[in-house]
Amino acid sequence: MEATTKTKLVEYRVKNAVAWIELTDPPANTYTYEMMRDLDDAILQARFDENVHVIVLRGAGEKFFCAGANINMLKTVNPTFKYYFCLHANETLNRLEQTPKLVIAALNGHTVGGGLEIAMAADMRIARKGAGKIGLPEVNLGVLPGTGGTQRLSRLVGKSKAIELMVVGNTFSFEEAKEMGIINDIFERDNFMENILEYARQFTPPNKAAKAVGRIKRAVQSGWEVPMESALAIERENQQLLFQSDDAKEGLAAYVDKRPATFTAK
Repeated sequence: MEATTKTKLVEYRVKNAVAWIELTDPPANTYTYEMMRDLDDAILQARFDENVHVIVLRGAGEKFFCAGANINMLKTVNPTFKYYFCLHANETLNRLEQTPKLVIAALNGHTVGGGLEIAMAADMRIARKGAGKIGLPEVNLGVLPGTGGTQRLSRLVGKSKAIELMVVGNTFSFEEAKEMGIINDIFERDNFMENILEYARQFTPPNKAAKAVGRIKRAVQSGWEVPMESALAIERENQQLLFQSDDAKEGLAAYVDKRPATFTAK
């Protein structure tokens, strides 16, 4: 099954249980309030589609995943608009982070500023080898990373390292980002998106119990932000939902029968 929805600034399509969300404002795919509205719509579309089990984010073209907020737009709007622009971007990325489906950011090019902030709201980040730089250089503009960057980067690399990276404001290589734990893996340049699709499909039926994948993600993303006692309650509630699923029955039966499980996401 394949479905495609094209808005002005975001392309959404579904293929083989994977939803592709592409930021389409080349060459740099910078985001505006309008793009964030389109991204928000695409996230909701993927969330409600029962045939979608994994979401992949990418930027249009070969040069940029996303270069962050559109500076020309920020120069023309008033401080009140900027505040609500940041608030809506926070809400959109929180929605992505809390959707119980695995989200993979495919970093096909430069991933800087707000582009990295979008990527950090995904569950995993996979970069295209030699395709660009990564970092949060907002300090060089006299501002801070205002779309979740200060919070998500510190949760990925620790407080002191995150402060260092943001106050120095340099961009760095994907290899350096992998060493710091900002990205999960680097794939070769050739056939990058085909390999991302193959990677994503391992988390869809019949290969994996997609509900379990989504609930693992949800337990971690929600549990990370609350005290341990509450986090364990989130874990138990998600486990109880899974215990009632057909896939849990299949997984347990396949283990007993010593055969590969065939999952249906039911």
